[in-house]
Amino acid sequence: MSSSFDFVSCENSGAVLDRIMEAYGFSSKIMLAEHFNIGASSLSGRYKRNIFPADMVVRCLHETGVNLEWLVWGTGKPFDNSKIDILKLNTFKIIDGSLQQTNTVMFDKVMLSPKKPFPDDPVCIHIDNDYYLIDKSFGDIFDGKWLVDIEGKISIRELTRIPIQRVRVSGVGMAFDCDLKDLTILGRVIKEIKDY
Repeated sequence: MSSSFDFVSCENSGAVLDRIMEAYGFSSKIMLAEHFNIGASSLSGRYKRNIFPADMVVRCLHETGVNLEWLVWGTGKPFDNSKIDILKLNTFKIIDGSLQQTNTVMFDKVMLSPKKPFPDDPVCIHIDNDYYLIDKSFGDIFDGKWLVDIEGKISIRELTRIPIQRVRVSGVGMAFDCDLKDLTILGRVIKEIKDY
C-alpha cells in the first residue's frame, strides 16, 4: 500500500506558509512576500486558495535546510540541532571588478543582531581572507559600507551621504564625491568577518 500527497489541493496551505515564514525567521507576511518577490495580494491569494505552495517549499528547503516533514505536515522538529541557526549563502569573489560565484558558505544566524530585521536577500562576498554578508534587498541609502558598481567595476566601498543627493565614496584608493545616481548600489554590508 502506497501513500501519496495531493499537491494540487491542500487542506491548509496557510499553515504551510506560516511554517515557511517561521523557518526563515520572518516576523511578518510582508517580509515573506518580499523575500519571494511576490506581491502581498499574491501571498494573500495563496493563503486563501488552499493550493500547496510547492515552489516556496522547495526554495525554503534549499535556503534554510528545514525539515521537510515539519514544513509540509507540521510534525517533528523544524531543524536538526546542528542546522537550527545555520544560513546557507551563495558566495562570490570579486575578480577584476566583476562578481564570480565560487561556492556556498554556512553562516550562523546568531551572529546577526536580533534587534535588526533578518536580511531578505543575503549573499556572501569573499575578498582575500575576509567575508562580507550583503543584503541585496534594501531601502534608502545611508552612511556605511555598500557593494557598489562604479562604471562597470564592482567593489565594497564606504558611502557617506552629503547634501543634494550626493555621496562621498571611500575605502579603496582616493575618496571622491559624486551624485548618488552615478553609482549602482548592489547591496548593503550587514556583517563583516575580518581575518587579522
